Amino acid sequence: MRYFDYIQPENIKQASESAGRDWRKALLYAGGTDLLGLIKNEVESPAALINLKAIPGLNGIEYSEREGLTIGALVKLSQLSAHEVVREKYSVLEQALKETASPQLRNMGTIGGNLCQRPRCWYFRGDFHCLRKGGDICYAVDGENKYHCVIGGGPCFIVHPSDPAVALLTLDAGVTIASAKGTKRVALKDFFVLPEDDIYRENILQPGEIVTHIHVPPVSEKTVSGYIKFRERGAWDFAVVSVAATLRINGDTIIDGKAAFGGVAPKPWQEEKINQKLKGLSVKPGNFESLSAEVLKEAEPLNQNAFKLPLVRNLLKRLLVQLTAS
Repeated sequence: MRYFDYIQPENIKQASESAGRDWRKALLYAGGTDLLGLIKNEVESPAALINLKAIPGLNGIEYSEREGLTIGALVKLSQLSAHEVVREKYSVLEQALKETASPQLRNMGTIGGNLCQRPRCWYFRGDFHCLRKGGDICYAVDGENKYHCVIGGGPCFIVHPSDPAVALLTLDAGVTIASAKGTKRVALKDFFVLPEDDIYRENILQPGEIVTHIHVPPVSEKTVSGYIKFRERGAWDFAVVSVAATLRINGDTIIDGKAAFGGVAPKPWQEEKINQKLKGLSVKPGNFESLSAEVLKEAEPLNQNAFKLPLVRNLLKRLLVQLTAS
């Protein structure tokens, strides 16, 4: 690990100016659960770390019936999962948060950092000069690719590791991005990018831009939601695949609904055709079977990960049955 400067800004403007001045060498630091690993593995060698933890206004949780949930980017994952409103109204988010990492990491990791974390590909994290690190090859194509993506890949075949991001997609969440120039709000579905759009980054953040808040709209009383994560180990592990769904139900009909998937693509994945077919769908197991069979129809799995397709389809069917059973 090389020596680096430690910068303690007092506000977002100072943090943005420090990060934008030499953005390839100055990195933002929040919980540090991902960044410190990247530095130790020499994936990142920053000349400076910019500590965000002392900046006011980034670690609170607010809720109103009109505006919904506003979450500061520095809120710890464990703090968010224990919040009364999250537990009562946003079950899909609570479940995803509790499936994230280990208790120790949830006590340190922040929601903003979780959304912005780097991929866990062993070639990217290992001693390989891959595409995402400026090389000219994705080693997963002809290498060990059991856990890599089945859709949205090329030329790089990472999967996005965030659990909460998958849940938040089904809730139509958005993020506030701030810089020295001002702030803007972006839908979460537009926040993440595919490798074909930017081989070096996983999101739209530009030099000096910082995620400050996550916004989740209010949900109706007839809304049910849930999250299922399949992992190989019972202990802490990243998702092989995961499925989230948020449904608004009236009687035996799904009035509106959204599903999202993790572990299958370089970004948390949604398919608009599936969400459209959820609208007006009668609550019958046969309908769920037909709908689930349509998921990832355009997938192009690698030679070791085609098993993800029936797995994610069956998990969606299982989740829809669970959410509509009561």
